[in-house]
This record gives sequence, structure tokens and C-alpha cells, in this order.
Amino acid sequence: MPRRATRRYEHPRLNRRSAIQAGAIGLLGLGMNHIEPLRQAVAQQVPPRRPAAKSVIYVFLSGGLAQHDSFDLKPAAPDSIRGEFRPIATRTAGIDICEHLPLLAQRSHLWALVRSLTHRTNDHSLGHLYMLTGRSTPPPLFDALQPKSTDWPAIASVVADASAVLPGVGQSRHNLPPAVVLPERLIHNTRRVIPGQFAGQMGANRDPWFVEASAFHPKHYGAYPEYGFHHAHGADNPPGYNYQAPNLTLPEGLGGERFGRRLDLLEHVDRQRRALERAAEQEPFDRHRQNAISLLADPNTQRAFDVTNADPAVLDRYGRNLFGWSLLMARQLVEAGVTLVQVNLGNNETWDTHGNAFPHLKDYLFPPTDRALSALLDDLEERGLLDSTLIVMAGEFGRTPKISTLPEHYKLPGRDHWGAVQTVFFAGGGVRGGTVIGASDKIGAFPASQPETPENMAATIYHALGIPSVAVWHDALDRPHPIYHGEPIAGLT
Repeated sequence: MPRRATRRYEHPRLNRRSAIQAGAIGLLGLGMNHIEPLRQAVAQQVPPRRPAAKSVIYVFLSGGLAQHDSFDLKPAAPDSIRGEFRPIATRTAGIDICEHLPLLAQRSHLWALVRSLTHRTNDHSLGHLYMLTGRSTPPPLFDALQPKSTDWPAIASVVADASAVLPGVGQSRHNLPPAVVLPERLIHNTRRVIPGQFAGQMGANRDPWFVEASAFHPKHYGAYPEYGFHHAHGADNPPGYNYQAPNLTLPEGLGGERFGRRLDLLEHVDRQRRALERAAEQEPFDRHRQNAISLLADPNTQRAFDVTNADPAVLDRYGRNLFGWSLLMARQLVEAGVTLVQVNLGNNETWDTHGNAFPHLKDYLFPPTDRALSALLDDLEERGLLDSTLIVMAGEFGRTPKISTLPEHYKLPGRDHWGAVQTVFFAGGGVRGGTVIGASDKIGAFPASQPETPENMAATIYHALGIPSVAVWHDALDRPHPIYHGEPIAGLT
């Protein structure tokens, strides 16, 4: 591909006042007055490919879902491996999953499983980076304790960048940001921010948007208020925690300076709209800037970020909890025009079930996940959006085959970190439902067939969105970097 086909156009640097007056040009950090000319230049060089999906919802289970206790049970294994849960038949003959995921079992015709994804780390931070960036080697100068500008860029940032410069990639409706992460950044209970979520080598101005709808709490886990829990002692819902959608953190470097505070879009809209409309009457904004301004005044866009005032029946369907609200917002955002929504189901490594694993999965984690994910599948299908929306669900790794005990911390057993194999869930976006790709060995320790990698998972996302295999992105020094580092998973579509 000629270099100009995917060259990143640099945003103009504006002062704070100009950024505010420019409305969504500053608010979104998108450089919208340059997007369309860049698309036209790209269109002359890259023949468009018909994508299978217009959008992606990437559900991330921070902490690591145990494959033995969810989608890859081993009922014939010894007690020390198979655990307490039993398999149940799904709607698809020959596919069994955990007994505590009955709603998903009824919808197996809509989803597929890859039971053989593998990488080589058991470390939380490196595992997050591998699975959030689609790169399973450490980047230069990697620091498990903090994100760095030398980290690989997140899948969300790559998709956002591609949707800005490649024709036919993404949705590009309502001037919405192309990539959104919700309902919170991934933060460890020590308050360190986990690497892999950001643009890294792309530059902080290409970080995805973060919808800060859930307040951080160092000992808060699960889907509050219905299913909040603590790993050591069970049910726990710290008082005073509300789901407020959204609080959006703007990209670093906006307008030549960093906004030092978070902006609540819904509160910000009414205040800024009046000033923007006055400015629009006084200044000859081009149509790209006018489109940006219209974002703030568009009630449809505002509603896309608001789930707390949704129809009560819809809220009941998804679940009135962190998981339900977050997946409902994801559906609203892809329907409104966002290309990729990453949904972090559980902060503080919620799925890190070293101990008390079986009661916590059964009572606090599987019920809201089963309900909300099933509601998302049904809702997208009923709205005619499932075929054009790829859903991917994974964690940073799987869990150990052998059940372990840590009596100094937990009363009951669990499983430890295990990067060698995990199951990844796919649905929509051209995925063949009722399909299982690859297999783990008889104790669920290593891939037994068709091993897949984070690179292949990322390539599956990029390919579904119509990103060409030869596409590149450019860093701040204008050096090209390939988007693809693997091949789309064979047999999914």
C-alpha cells in the first residue's frame, strides 16, 4: 500500500479557548475538518473491502475467567481439576457449558467458542497488555506498574485510527468518537493503572475515550449493587457508589494543553451548546466544524450515553447493575455510531478467583454476566444489528487446571493464573453460531488443536471491520507500523 494511503494527519494545536469554541473538534479531539479529505485521499489508493461488521463490542473480564468453570468444562477429569460445576447441554448438540450460564446455553446458535487461545505469561499486567493490544511479546521498556509511551497501542486505539483514515471502516455517524472504553479504566486495588489500555506508541492524543461511569474503590468487585462482593468474605456493596453515565476523560494534549479535570458530557452539553451556537453565528465555521458542533446539540447522541433513564423493562432485561448498565450502554453506542466499545466487566481484577472461586462465580459473577450478555445478544438481534456487530469476550488469561488453596487468605479453594490456554467467546459480525474452534487437552492445561494467539484475535477484529491486511498506522515521527501481527481465526465465519 502506498504510504499516503494510511498516513495519519496531525491535529492542529489549539489553545484552550479555541478548543472550547470549536466544540466537538476540541471535545472529541478528532481533527474533524481533516477527516473527510483524508478519507478521500485514502479512497484513491485502497480498494475498499466489504466488512463483515460495522462495529465491535469487546467485553474484557479483568482477572481471568476460569475456562474449566465456564466454557470448557472437563467432567471426566479428577476432582482436583474438574471443580464443583457440572456441564449442561446447550441449544447446539455437542456443546456443553457451565450449569450456571443457562441463558447463554439457550442461545448457543448465536455464539462461537475458541477454546485454544494461548500466550506465555501468568502476570496480570503483561496479560492485560497482551489481550488488550493483540501483541503477545513485551514492548520495549515494559513496566508492569504503569503504562508507558513505548507500550503497544490498544486494539481500541488501532481501530479508532483506522476508522478515521480508511474508507468503509467503522460507522462514522453523529460525529461520535470511534472508540469508547467503559465503565471505567482498569485500575489495580493499589491504585496503579494497568498497562495496555492506551495508545502507547501512537501517542496519547490517540487514546480511546474513557467513560468514567463507575467510581473507583480499592476493595470493590463485581456488579454492584446487586452482585457486589469481596474476594475474601463474599457479599459486599460499599455505600454511596452510583453508576453515573458518563464522565469522559479527554485525550492528552488536547488543544496544546492537557485538561486537568474530567468532563461530564451530559452536564457539559447544555452549558457549551449555548456558547457554541453563539460562536457559530459569529465565525465562518466550515461544515466539518459545524458537524462537530452538532454533536453537542444532538439529543440522540446524548441519549446514547445515558442508561440510567432507559425504559424500566430494558433495565430489567439487562439487569440493574454494573454489568447490565455497561452492556446496555455498549448497545446504545454502537447503534448510535461508535465503531468499537470496550466494556470492562469488573475492575480490581474482579475475575481473579484465587479462592472462594465456586461460590463467587455461582453467586456474584455468572448471574449478571449470563443475564446481561444474553440480553445484549437478543437486543442486537431484534434490532437487526447482530450481523453487523462483532462481540468478543476474553480475559487476560485462563486459570490453572489444578484447584489450589490459600488458607491464609481464603476459606475455600480457587484457581491461579494460567496464560497457556483460555476460552474466548465470539458472536455476531458474521460469526458462525454453534461453533467451537480448537480444543484444550484433557485437563484444560494447553491447546490440543488449533492454537490461537492474541495476535489472531486482534486480526479477527480488524478483518471483521474491513481493515486491509497491509494497513499501517504512523507514529509521531511518521514511521509506519503494521496493524496486523497475526491471521484471522480460521473457521469462525
